[in-house]
Amino acid sequence: MDKKNTTIGVLLIIAAVVAYKLAPTAPPRSQPVAQPAPIATAPAAAGTNPTPGSTTVALPAGAPNNATFAAVVQDDGSANVVTLSNDFIRVALTDFGGAIRDVSFKKYAAIKGQAEPYVFNQVHADPILAFTQDSFPGLDRSVRYQLVSQTASEVVFRAIFENRIEVTRRYVIAASDVSSANGDPYQLRHETTFRNLTDQTIALPRASLSIGTTALLNGNDTGQYLNIGYNTGKDTEQISQADLAGGGFMGFGRRDPLPYIERSGPVVWAGAKNQFFVSIITPDQPAVSTITRRVEFAPFPGSSGQNIGLAGAIRFDIPGMAPGAESKISMSVYVGPKEYKRLSNSDVFKHDQDKVMDYTSFFFNRIFLSGYFAPLMNQLINWTAGWSHNWGFAIIITTLLIKLASLPFTLSAARSAKRMQKLQPEMAAIKVKYKDNPQKMQQANMQLFKDNKVNPLGSCLPVLIPFPFFIGIFAMLQSAPELRFAEFLWVKDLAGPDTVGHIAGFPINILPLVLGVTMIVQTRLVPQPNMDTDQAKMMAQMMKWMPLIYVVICYPFSCALALYSTVNGLFTIAQQIYINRQKDPVPAASVATATAAAGGRRGMKNVTPKKK
Repeated sequence: MDKKNTTIGVLLIIAAVVAYKLAPTAPPRSQPVAQPAPIATAPAAAGTNPTPGSTTVALPAGAPNNATFAAVVQDDGSANVVTLSNDFIRVALTDFGGAIRDVSFKKYAAIKGQAEPYVFNQVHADPILAFTQDSFPGLDRSVRYQLVSQTASEVVFRAIFENRIEVTRRYVIAASDVSSANGDPYQLRHETTFRNLTDQTIALPRASLSIGTTALLNGNDTGQYLNIGYNTGKDTEQISQADLAGGGFMGFGRRDPLPYIERSGPVVWAGAKNQFFVSIITPDQPAVSTITRRVEFAPFPGSSGQNIGLAGAIRFDIPGMAPGAESKISMSVYVGPKEYKRLSNSDVFKHDQDKVMDYTSFFFNRIFLSGYFAPLMNQLINWTAGWSHNWGFAIIITTLLIKLASLPFTLSAARSAKRMQKLQPEMAAIKVKYKDNPQKMQQANMQLFKDNKVNPLGSCLPVLIPFPFFIGIFAMLQSAPELRFAEFLWVKDLAGPDTVGHIAGFPINILPLVLGVTMIVQTRLVPQPNMDTDQAKMMAQMMKWMPLIYVVICYPFSCALALYSTVNGLFTIAQQIYINRQKDPVPAASVATATAAAGGRRGMKNVTPKKK
């Protein structure tokens, strides 16, 4: 393998990784969703019996919506809105659909430096928990519900459908001081109760409730963080814009956009999320499926790009009801920040709702075990931020703690690399001696390494060891609301790039460039093996391109990632300077020992007596 081919191969791998990440991916084949039993034989609600001789009447189901985009609700100001509020959220409930119009986060500003809170579901296809129009016509967001009661913590709506079904919708907000063992202040409880007002058994259509609409945060948002996710009790799946968008890659795999994607359950929970915030619906009994649609909004001011979000819904089968009987759908509703510390509280979130963080979405994350490293990094940074009171310093301290913990191993690897550099003359002699016998050359080299306690790949390990931590913190920092609008030195927002200006429209981000310089210095300080093996050449090429790879990865993302990597690199530089100045206590072995071990002839002993 020559140097040119190796370089081309490395570049092709990098290009393939970038293309895989940016290109729309084909959606997995939709699983068939089980349909409800024929309505003529729909069972009665548990604990009730149909009147003998009575017939079963089926309510009509909505027609499927095959439009490319879901319609956006236009607020004309005619809705009657009531609110539930605590110290963390303000929940606005509308009488249109008897559902949650939007949720304001009192602890998170919409715009840095302004008092207005961020509002989730502010622009939407449906209010949260409204019946979607394609599932239950006559009870959806176009229907006004009557406000039955309102207290500081509870709101109840009611509607009558065709004088046959009474629908009661109840919302209860958690208290601000709710204990972490009993609830969360970003949570609500919801119940929808259906009551049969007729003297006949009624079979209800499959009900579909909105889980919310997730939209871009601003004109620079690419939409890569928008997802509708759901958990089956075993696995967590995410549906992105690309799964619905159609298209292809370089003309291959072209497909038309999908109007919607429906995935079968059981659905233990489902959520709609953007980069920092999420709504999670956890029904008391698993739902049967989820539906995801695209929503097209008006472009952002000054932007010509499409503004496309996602709307999700969760579907339930409702048992048939005997005369006077009731059926109920109950659930917990979380609408708040994607805080891992909060969502990993198993006393409240008992069904792995923390998996909504999606730390293992990219194949690099799975290879480097981000499912373990990302939560670890999250906990470390939150712990250090708790007493340092600055997220930038918290990242620096966390980086230093990780470097100190791995110091014994990296020192050993660095010393091995230094010894490798000293063995270059001996390795050159072995190469000349066994130029016609590659197998013996390899054996002699391995014996030489063994005698001198050298790891042939030791020069690469100091760079590769922190890579799982790097990928883990990369996954964690992409969607950490704690870093949103956090300042550090010249950085105004650690959750975004540290752009200080533009040249011909190209953003100038300081920290990724500093990171590239530190990595170049680092690779120059680490002793490089001068081996002719294909493996050694490949590792040398990896070392050469590693700074560029890190800069490309970090440049458009959270500058907190570049801050972590820069501090890591500066520590490694200081460490390597110290090692390079130390004397190696292990003497170099002779070539004769290595060649003898490789099967070469031992030199003859001189027995001639010395002259007197």
